[in-house]
Amino acid sequence: MADIARVGVVGCGQMGAGIAEVCARSGLDVMVAETTGEALEIGRTRLHNSLSKAAERGKITEEERDGTLGRLSFTTDLGEFADRDLVIEAVVENEQVKTEIFQVLDQVVTRPDAILASNTSSIPLVKLAVATSRPDQVIGIHFFNPAPVQRLVELIPALTTSDATVKRAEAVVQNVLDKHAIRAQDRSGFVVNALLIPYLLSAIRMFESGIASREDIDNGMEMGCAHPMGPLKLADLIGLDTVASVADSMYAEYKEPLYAAPPLLQRMVDAGRLGRKTGSGFYPYE
Repeated sequence: MADIARVGVVGCGQMGAGIAEVCARSGLDVMVAETTGEALEIGRTRLHNSLSKAAERGKITEEERDGTLGRLSFTTDLGEFADRDLVIEAVVENEQVKTEIFQVLDQVVTRPDAILASNTSSIPLVKLAVATSRPDQVIGIHFFNPAPVQRLVELIPALTTSDATVKRAEAVVQNVLDKHAIRAQDRSGFVVNALLIPYLLSAIRMFESGIASREDIDNGMEMGCAHPMGPLKLADLIGLDTVASVADSMYAEYKEPLYAAPPLLQRMVDAGRLGRKTGSGFYPYE
């Protein structure tokens, strides 16, 4: 099995940029793709700022920052991913968008042993796998936000994924990226979100019904259960659109009421109050 040295990341938003940073800091050659030059420039700035802050805080040296930046390249043309050993898709949590990207990657990535991975948090991997001519080489590699800090990665094989692909993905995640990998079946929510999303939705319902204030809900879990962050703050950090999207996907699969997004969450998404990334969610942000 060939070693993985060249990585492509599709999407340079919060998650895509974080994944690209993790890979480049680990010594891999990383190419990042975005749909437009403007989005690409925003992503490039996001990566540069993140690495500069890490250097300022002593997490990495200035030499490591410069070396990492030197291993990053940017493009708006997925055709430039032809030589990639591993491509990780990290775009909006939308099945149609992701499927179309996998169809393109299947055409442009020419390495016969390349792994095509998705950072999806809820969409069935088998649906993405069968959109390609190499379903045995498609797998879920789900990072957590912020990717440079969070050590966990979920590996999700589809029914079609080969054992060789799983072993190669696990090897790069654990031995190269220095993350802790856990395996999950291809079920919506996987391990972490299957436990986390009902918890977040319960907190939103509690706030919506007036049982407790947002501060008391969060303080209750932080001070009473030793959680580092309360559920409403965490929902804001994740992004309320992402929380709603994962909830919708899980409800569609299981039809369990605890997975149904509360009306308040839907209204906040409709209003564009998505949490930290928009400056307003359950809390206001600068």
